[in-house]
Order: sequence, then C-alpha cells, then structure tokens
Amino acid sequence: MQERQALQRVVAVVALVPVLSGLYGVLFGLNGIGRSGLVDISADSHFRYLSGLHLGIGILFWTCVPGIEAKTKLFRFLTLVVALGGLARLLGLALTGLPSLVMMAALAVELGVTPLLCLWQARVAARSADGAGPGIAA
Repeated sequence: MQERQALQRVVAVVALVPVLSGLYGVLFGLNGIGRSGLVDISADSHFRYLSGLHLGIGILFWTCVPGIEAKTKLFRFLTLVVALGGLARLLGLALTGLPSLVMMAALAVELGVTPLLCLWQARVAARSADGAGPGIAA
C-alpha cells in the first residue's frame, strides 16, 4: 500500500472522532454527557458552540484527504488548533484534577496522535515534492 493512501485512510478515520462527537454535542448539549437535571443555559449554549467548532475541525480534516500531499498549510493550522485545545485541556487537568478516561483519551489524540499525523503529512508532502511520487516509500 502506498504511504499517501495509508495516510489518507487514517486521517479520514481519525476525523470521524471530532465529526461524530461534535455533532453529538451540537444535538444533545450538556444533557448528552450525563448532565441530567438542571443545566445552565449559558453553559449549554457554550458547549454546543464548542461542539460546532469540533465538528468543523473534523470536516476540515476531511477536506485535506483528497490531495493530502498538497494540504500542508491547512493540515498544520488544524494541528495547531487541536494542540492548543489539548494544552488548554492539560491546564484544566493541572488546575482541577484528573478528568474521565474519555477526556484523557481525547488529550492523547490532541497532543499525540494529531501532531504525529501532521509529521506524517509533512513527510508525504516532502516525498511528493522531491519527485519520489505521491508518498511512495523509498
């Protein structure tokens, strides 16, 4: 399998996470994450807004899949946005304590998986630019 195609498939699958979780958050708000009972309307509104951003980030990662070797600037920008969110989550962990396992997994994706995908995309882009073909391993 070509490296480029493998990267495209991985990005398409990993982008499902922000798309699905963002869509879920938009549709169900804070009640969707087990906040039953009285929910602050402003907090719910903010949660839905951030979920919409999450959804948008996933969709933008999907736009990188076709011609992924030429999408370096967008891919790096999206990685920066995700990593900044991860750093904010990490600060929250330091200030308020250990969050749920799901939030810890999200932190691992934000500060680990996404930057690694960005490095992989840069490698595929460089190989394509060097004329080695679209991400063909040497």
